[in-house]
Amino acid sequence: MGPAELVQAAAMARRFYLEGKSKIQIADEFGVSRFKVARVLETALERDLVRIEIRVPSELDAERSDALRARYGLRHAVVVESPADASEDAADPENLGEVAADLLGELVAEGDVLGLAWGRSTIHMAAALHRLPPCTVVQLTGVYDAGTADRGSVEAVRRAADVSGGEAHPIYAPMLLPDSATAEALRRQTGIARAFEYFDKVTVACVSIGSWEPGVSTVYDMLSEEEREHYASLGAAAEMSAHLFDAEGRRIGRDLGERCITVEADRLRRIPEVVAIAGGRRKAAAIGAVLRSGLVTSLVTDTAAADHLLLETGPGPRPALDRADPDGA
Repeated sequence: MGPAELVQAAAMARRFYLEGKSKIQIADEFGVSRFKVARVLETALERDLVRIEIRVPSELDAERSDALRARYGLRHAVVVESPADASEDAADPENLGEVAADLLGELVAEGDVLGLAWGRSTIHMAAALHRLPPCTVVQLTGVYDAGTADRGSVEAVRRAADVSGGEAHPIYAPMLLPDSATAEALRRQTGIARAFEYFDKVTVACVSIGSWEPGVSTVYDMLSEEEREHYASLGAAAEMSAHLFDAEGRRIGRDLGERCITVEADRLRRIPEVVAIAGGRRKAAAIGAVLRSGLVTSLVTDTAAADHLLLETGPGPRPALDRADPDGA
């Protein structure tokens, strides 16, 4: 390109990229065809006259996010940089929670019903909420134990409702009960029954994912050693809202769900937007299992988990937006 062509190309690029003019407007100004403008703009990129830089906040990994979304058929995937000074096995729940709070601020609309399930990341997410449109907030699972109610999922529901200015429907009951009869009796209690009535109205849900091992699954930690071994023998690889999944995303151990105060899997499947928050290499396989179930539509995770998920060579992922049956039917 000669000097006149270079100057013209620079001027056209300025009109297009900085001033927001259309190719037709630029063509009219310079007395050329819009096809000529298109060729000049393409040449300007090739000759490095124009450099396009796509920037997102440093803690977000846009490339991994897009790759993860495409691989698992998710509506949204947001990958957060794992802390440089942290073990890849462990996630940073506060960081994940903050990003998830921002995502919910985008996803929740006025009049929605937001459902929150128990989970450390979910609790951190609620604590980080600073904006939500007016919406109803309902608890989707019981509490870990009575002593954690006011600083756990009940408080998370209250916090989200306070930020949104909407109604709160907490559940003052343990997540896991000794038997199905006790669980069924609790479900009929007025306050709990009222919360359950909202389950079919939930439009956006926020859940956590746990691996089937100590310290990374609330349900695992609540069971006896004999019960843990029993569900492990069935192939338990992941837990979400007291529902168990094998490595291929199939639900197992349905009898456990009968003992739990939690949203049923079929109701969870009907919720339009289900956002899971989980990260760390230690949870990566469990995240993959839950994504294969088709119950989750969006994911907030970190680079340590994302790298494992993108390299998985096991059963192919099912597009989550298809809401495939977790039992393969």
